[in-house]
Amino acid sequence: MYYKVVEEAKKILKYGLEKLNLEISNEIKLGFPPNSAMGDLTSTVSFELAKKLKKSPVEVSQTIVKELHHDKYFRKVEAKGPYINFFIDYDEIAKEFLNDIDDDYGSFTQKNLKVILEHTSANPNGPLHIGHIRNGIIGDCLSRLLKVNGYKVLTQYYVNDMGRQIAMIVFGVKELNLKIDEKSSLKIDHQIGNLYFKVNQEIDKDPDLKNRVDVLIKKYENGKDLDLNKVFEQHVNYCLKGVKETLLKLNISHDEFVWEGQFVRSGDVDKVINSLIDSGHTEKNEVLYLDLEKGFGIDKELVLKRSDGTSLYSTRDLAYHIKKSQLGNLVIDILGSDHKLVSKQLSAGLEILGEKTPKVVFYEFITLPDGSMSTRRGRFVSSDDLIDEAIKRSKKELKFRRPELSPENLDKISQIIGIGAIRYYIAKLSPEKHITFKWDDVLSFEKGCVSIQYAHARACRLLKKSNEYNDGVLNISIDEINDWSLDESEADLIRLLAKFPIVIEESAKILRVHLIAHYVQDLAKTFNKFYKSQRVIGDENELLRLLLVNKTRITIRNALNILGVEAPEFI
Repeated sequence: MYYKVVEEAKKILKYGLEKLNLEISNEIKLGFPPNSAMGDLTSTVSFELAKKLKKSPVEVSQTIVKELHHDKYFRKVEAKGPYINFFIDYDEIAKEFLNDIDDDYGSFTQKNLKVILEHTSANPNGPLHIGHIRNGIIGDCLSRLLKVNGYKVLTQYYVNDMGRQIAMIVFGVKELNLKIDEKSSLKIDHQIGNLYFKVNQEIDKDPDLKNRVDVLIKKYENGKDLDLNKVFEQHVNYCLKGVKETLLKLNISHDEFVWEGQFVRSGDVDKVINSLIDSGHTEKNEVLYLDLEKGFGIDKELVLKRSDGTSLYSTRDLAYHIKKSQLGNLVIDILGSDHKLVSKQLSAGLEILGEKTPKVVFYEFITLPDGSMSTRRGRFVSSDDLIDEAIKRSKKELKFRRPELSPENLDKISQIIGIGAIRYYIAKLSPEKHITFKWDDVLSFEKGCVSIQYAHARACRLLKKSNEYNDGVLNISIDEINDWSLDESEADLIRLLAKFPIVIEESAKILRVHLIAHYVQDLAKTFNKFYKSQRVIGDENELLRLLLVNKTRITIRNALNILGVEAPEFI
């Protein structure tokens, strides 16, 4: 319905311009004013016309508004400075707005487009740490967002089974007699991390051990030593087992785990290298590399082979991206900002090969207040520790606020709040923003995710008190409501509810989920304002207000689902 209103506003504006014999170079666009006092929709068309007419934008907007005749959708259209603002008449069209909101509200029709979205893809040398989960949460939220927008999405985790890190772990097992104990109480990926740390300590003492690790890398890439292959695969799977358990706690899952070794064994990497040689863009000194300065302006070459003939991550990554481009219409990578150069090099290589280049969402890193993290040095906060701490802190606060909760409900709600707080905290910030992780920002019961979850629980509680709500269904027809005279808090709520599909569509266009997080926070605040100012049960407008409560419940739930956050029915 909101799209219909937007199109009507464009039509009104277009007719006004035609009356004045004015034309603009692009399609009429409408935005949202910063607050409802300035209207529901706004146009900046006067800025473009001011240059042509050699008049001020303020004068142009006033001239245009005099020629506009609005219909039932709008109660007024006014010039405010250089802007033309449209005010929706919610009394007239609230019924149509609310009628759009069903259980699938915000979902778009299926598009015939497939997206291959790679995220997380941490090296299998230990548990996920706090720095990895920003990647995973951004990727998972984007996957959910694109699916709601009608895209077919395949999520992949790229497993670096041929990297130096896993080779060091295998070296520790085969040469240093270090072991993994599957029966240990310590989670298996944490054991892998400890083993990796110990191997690094040994290499620091004796740098010549690096050469022996190189021998293992070459043997594994060759693929003929079947016993060695089994040791590599076993320890990669050990780590992945723990990683998957951690991701599942955070409501993250992948459709596929793609091992990079397959691209070497299948001959795909050799095909890529030969095609690049044939393209004339390669050079060779001690190593084979792509010279990307000419034609691409990248002053750092992309090395394709080591001096010993083994492949590098870059060449395997090229083969992987060719496979991804064959699988989907759009390829999306979630990468840390330190991968910007590598990503440019990869895209240049793919362009040379005539393949699709990926869209990349770069994110800045999460740091702790006392400094950065390093798996190699054994100084990091694992995601498991972070999750446990979030749940522990949630439980402590809930015991204080809700002492009547049973132990079972206390555990359940603490987990919902703790996991939700982590996911929401990361999702609400633009990926380009650096994060210093602070618990006071993450787990606030007065703002952030907990307040949104509480608004949903409050809506559920109100509905359950009503005689009109049974078995999760509100038995009220919009046609039963005759009086659509709305007060300010009701109109504000409908205004926000109506915007949800547009926010979803805009978020998908820019591949950013923080717009959804901000939207649902605003919706929860607006609902709480409505709740505090209006009596619902027993009021003469009970049916209308119950309808508003239910539509808000659905919209909050659907927005939180995009963020991978559970919407509880009670807190």
